[in-house]
Amino acid sequence: MMKIYNLAQSSLSSLFLILLTVTIQSCKPQKTISERSQEIHQEVLTVDSHIDWPINQILNPEFDPTIRHDSEDLKGGQWDLVRMQEGGLDAVFMSIYTRQKERTEAGHLQAKQQALQMIQLTKNLIKNNTEKIELALNPEDAYRLEKAGKQAIFMGMENGYPLGKDLKNVELFYDRGIRYITLTHTLNNELGDSSTDEKQEWNGLSPFGKQVIQEMNRLGIMIDISHVHDHTFWDVIQLTRAPIIASHSSARAIHEHPRNLSDEMLKAIQKNGGVVQVCILDDYIKELEQTPERKAAIQELEKEWETLKSGETKPEDIQKLIAKKKAIDQQFPKNQPTVEDVVDHIDHFVKVMGIDHVGIGSDFDGGGGVQGLKDVSEFPNLTQELLARGYTKAEISKIWGGNLMRVLAEVQKVALDLQQTSE
Repeated sequence: MMKIYNLAQSSLSSLFLILLTVTIQSCKPQKTISERSQEIHQEVLTVDSHIDWPINQILNPEFDPTIRHDSEDLKGGQWDLVRMQEGGLDAVFMSIYTRQKERTEAGHLQAKQQALQMIQLTKNLIKNNTEKIELALNPEDAYRLEKAGKQAIFMGMENGYPLGKDLKNVELFYDRGIRYITLTHTLNNELGDSSTDEKQEWNGLSPFGKQVIQEMNRLGIMIDISHVHDHTFWDVIQLTRAPIIASHSSARAIHEHPRNLSDEMLKAIQKNGGVVQVCILDDYIKELEQTPERKAAIQELEKEWETLKSGETKPEDIQKLIAKKKAIDQQFPKNQPTVEDVVDHIDHFVKVMGIDHVGIGSDFDGGGGVQGLKDVSEFPNLTQELLARGYTKAEISKIWGGNLMRVLAEVQKVALDLQQTSE
């Protein structure tokens, strides 16, 4: 009888402790979405696949990326190391962008030299700040640096124009650290047709462009189809042996724009195993009505830019145009989309392709930015909106960097296989 009594007492005591624990836990204040999203943002690998920092320093040599700037300032830009830290951004692909001029040997050489200059600017920044950042060449670098509390700096080339007509330049830029190439920009080039050129020249990829695709596969460079014409896209899909990326593109089903991708293209990227990085440039996210005064002022500015492009553009000339644009923005503020509008595109990507094929490429310092995402310091707002819509930590991790790193790893594996086969 005593044993039964003691057993009953023990069971009651255990039950009391369980109930007490549950009561205490239920009394604890629940974390807000903001608090939970901050934790998630710090715990996952965050990667932005497209920021145009190096061109910012060429236009403004006095720009110091090691100190904090304000995006509202004329020369503040949208990225620096301090704001990168504030925004919890673990890795970034610096866009080595060259504006297209004459498609001549001299024009290609000038672009090649400028691209090499921007690569060196980026490497100099890394060399002078080794305690904070390192050059990254593969996914292992990004994850290693995240654990070490450092930021990873990748490099991608926007516009294949600097390649000219020389296939050897693909390997030259690979050796300098380039890990993706955006085949075209706003105009057709020697690789293929652009989505925004007035006419088609190659009806897709050029013969040289097809050689470039094969060489990128061989070396392990990600093929970036942002900016390319639809016909160019389908040529790439047919030819590539590795997954592709769109480093900064949005959904055409939400906003009809030639720079955005159709659902048919999204499904092809899913089948290919690639990833689409949503672009945070307002004009690609949502079309909003602007005031007549702003429209008139922007039209005049565009005329001035067209005139300037026809001659030899100097950094100081471009700075004057940027100053005029800032003045217009202050006098006639632009009606911009929001973070919520950006996540609408992510939702659509996930609906069409699944969670494994979506990422983030802001295009900051290249035109990117919306309300609530004016620079890299505000990236936690994006994570908060994802969490508010029901995305799990695992899903947010894939969107923020996991998917892109998976594709880079697969591209590099394809290259290794091709090189071993050819031996």
